[in-house]
Amino acid sequence: MSIVRVNDDGSLRVRSRLTIPAGEIELRVSTSGGPGGQHANRSLTKVVALFDVDASRVLSESDRAWLVQRCGHALQASSSRHRSQSANKAAALASLAGKISTGLSRPTPRRATRPTKASQTRRVDAKKARSRIKESRRSVED
Repeated sequence: MSIVRVNDDGSLRVRSRLTIPAGEIELRVSTSGGPGGQHANRSLTKVVALFDVDASRVLSESDRAWLVQRCGHALQASSSRHRSQSANKAAALASLAGKISTGLSRPTPRRATRPTKASQTRRVDAKKARSRIKESRRSVED
């Protein structure tokens, strides 16, 4: 996964040609839960980043349809492993950017190829050798 860049205006750079404005990413904070005593119970360190694919103005129609098909109408990433909210925010945004980037990647189409003459010969020779091995295991009739 590549390094996520959050611009000065708060926008998230997902790919070289895709930057999501800060207004399209919703950030929610809450207590992280788990062990940690009063710090964990009182500090709002868990960060959840939400991205509504349908409402995005940055994505093209084809990208939006592809992302909805692969990932759904909304993407969510959360982080609560760090003690500070800013570190969890960076981790959640990195995870969200990774999900968006992975969701937008299209598989390269398969190019049909034909087997070479040498590979066909090797395949037939291997089959003949296997046949000879099995033939030698057969019981000999009197």
